Amino acid sequence: MAGQGALEQASTNHIEIPVYGNVADQPRQQSQRPEDEEDETFDYSQRTQWLRAAVLGANDGLVSVASLMMGVGAVKQDVKAMLLAGFAGLVAGACSMAIGEFVSVYTQYDIEVSQMKRDETRTNGAATENAQEAKKKKLQLPNPAQAAMASAIAFSIGAVVPLLGAAFISEHKVRLAVVVVLATVALVVFGGVGARLGRTSMMKSCARVLVGGWMAMAITFGLTKLIGSGGLEM
Repeated sequence: MAGQGALEQASTNHIEIPVYGNVADQPRQQSQRPEDEEDETFDYSQRTQWLRAAVLGANDGLVSVASLMMGVGAVKQDVKAMLLAGFAGLVAGACSMAIGEFVSVYTQYDIEVSQMKRDETRTNGAATENAQEAKKKKLQLPNPAQAAMASAIAFSIGAVVPLLGAAFISEHKVRLAVVVVLATVALVVFGGVGARLGRTSMMKSCARVLVGGWMAMAITFGLTKLIGSGGLEM
């Protein structure tokens, strides 16, 4: 009986070590890095609010001011006129973007608060603690002041690009060409940054902003040139 008890104790404490004939038989280890797992599980839709404000703000600033300067350059060769028009567009556009974003985000916040109150009334306060906590956490996401500031700064960054390009060039035609080239490069950069942060197609994003920017500059230049050549005193 003593020998049998010792045998049972030995079998209980026995640890099996698997032996593999070759490397292919070994179980595959997790080769995925922690940052890769985070990329797969991260919800990129959470970035929509600030990404939209930043990328659209920079894109709007670039296209608006570049188009405005192209329009003025279509009828005026004076560099001062182009720069003054561009600077006025920068200030007016940044203020407009900030106010518009502030009102938009604050309105969204009010709508979500009202909807949450309606849901609580409909359920007679029977909502679970987890559901209420999730709704409160969702309400903390919109930040009107932050969105407004991001839009104004992004608009100003985009608007500065054509202004700096035109400031140091005296030749009229070269100045217009430089504005177009700088705007093209910046549009591609902004489109690429937006696609990278949102994990969307780089080619499609760059093509959209590039074609849109070219169209805005061409239409503004063409219409202003047409009006200016029609005998309108400038």
